[in-house]
Amino acid sequence: MIWNIGFQVRRVQRCSLITHRWSLFSTKTADYCYETNGPWLRKSADDTIPKITNFINGEFVPSKAKSFIDVTNPATNEVISRVPITTKEELEEATLSAKEAFQKWKEVPVQQRQRVMFQYQSIIRERLVDLAKLITLENGKTLQDSQGDVFRGLEVVETACMVGSEMKGETLNQISQGMDIVTLRQPLGVCAGITPFNFPAMIPLWMFPIACTTGNTFVLKPSPHTPAASMLLAKLSQEAGLPPGVLNVVHGSVEVVNFLCDSPHIRAISFVGGNAAGESIHARGTANGKRVQANTSAKNHATILPDADREATIKAIVGAAFGAAGQRCMALSVAIFVGESKDWVNDLVLEAKKLKVGCGFEEGIDVGPLITPQAKERVCQILDKSGGTTILLDGREGYDDGGNFLGPTIVTGVTPQHLCYQEEIFGPVLLCMTVDTLDEAIAITNSNPFGNGCAIFTQSGSCARRFQHEIDVGQVGINVPIPVPLPFFSFTGSKASIRGDIHFYGKEGVQFYTQTKTIISNWQYKGANLGGVKMPVFGSK
Repeated sequence: MIWNIGFQVRRVQRCSLITHRWSLFSTKTADYCYETNGPWLRKSADDTIPKITNFINGEFVPSKAKSFIDVTNPATNEVISRVPITTKEELEEATLSAKEAFQKWKEVPVQQRQRVMFQYQSIIRERLVDLAKLITLENGKTLQDSQGDVFRGLEVVETACMVGSEMKGETLNQISQGMDIVTLRQPLGVCAGITPFNFPAMIPLWMFPIACTTGNTFVLKPSPHTPAASMLLAKLSQEAGLPPGVLNVVHGSVEVVNFLCDSPHIRAISFVGGNAAGESIHARGTANGKRVQANTSAKNHATILPDADREATIKAIVGAAFGAAGQRCMALSVAIFVGESKDWVNDLVLEAKKLKVGCGFEEGIDVGPLITPQAKERVCQILDKSGGTTILLDGREGYDDGGNFLGPTIVTGVTPQHLCYQEEIFGPVLLCMTVDTLDEAIAITNSNPFGNGCAIFTQSGSCARRFQHEIDVGQVGINVPIPVPLPFFSFTGSKASIRGDIHFYGKEGVQFYTQTKTIISNWQYKGANLGGVKMPVFGSK
């Protein structure tokens, strides 16, 4: 299949271009050849590896950077492209482009901006598989999971098509003779987004479609590990009719993040990623007067009651713990077995052993690689330092194939004092705890500093009702392992899982990217009195 952007995937035996050979643990071998000729990739006569451009003012612009970051295929650790650490001058160009575009874009009626998003969602839907293949190449997750990544972002674009209904202000008529009060929702200006590697399409689509449809312009900095999906999304936005400068994409690391936090042209920053980075961005951005929303780390608990559907619950927990190699901010990482359900742990091991680990392009694969060798090493070190636990299923064994593979791992005998409990592992590791009562399970979950999500598995309505009322976590699943809200609502992680107080997408997403202006008007048509030196009091005392 040949893509419109010139990116071709085909099975070959020999190829002079970049060829990836994966010896999968399913004993199946495949050869793939990638012709990376997208407009965001440039390769000079001196380059052996293509370099990714920035996207500034509607053009794919090669960077003049002196330093680049390797983009690797995590299934093989082969370098497939390089992203620039964008220069300060190029960052200034991108933000000034967005600032200039804002002056015209904010004047475009909201219904016309919605029409651009309506076209955009149609194009994304047509190119969903193309986006998914780029994600699997750079991130490693299975192709089916990558398609889900794109689709969940697409749902946010669909809600952006009706954002006008959430931008309506309020009015109060006749607060005094001939006087009215009105509030308006207006765009902020230039906004920025800093996105992680684990959802290369979904997280950017949480941000710029809402920001741009509400009248803002945007500077996006994707993860240097997974830049290609953002570049294709930028190209598709151009095809949908988004004017030059409304969306810009720049690349880099800490230096670029600091620029976005410090730039006087940027009014708001959206971030999803690790805790340390999120806290730093929130502190630095707010210190510079910016509005900041930062979704950070998580430690999501599942409580299993003995009356739950045993087979369905085991399958749900295994999928939520090990899907995407555990590299989800909403992955289930702790299972609390209440009472007699502790006997189900062996069922978990048996179910997890059925999962196949390998390259995400291969059919039948359930768990892909971790993003980097360093990520794999970190998971292994945390397990090594969690003495006193028992590893019933050890995913560190048997996956030495050149990629960053780690199999499903199940750990028992875990307490809140263990390092593996205190850290967000971000790998295919499930920690198992046992308690006697629901009270204890709720107490353990509530005492954890993070509050992204949790779940309970039960057939008791009263237990479920009590759990949802008493649990101090922002998103709760009842017989639902990963309770990520549809974008008609907002992503409401809580406690240390968020910095800032306005959530992503939904009504709160619109609120984050807009500001309220209040207008009090006096249009007297008889006996005008425009006030004096005293404090104005509207109406009668």
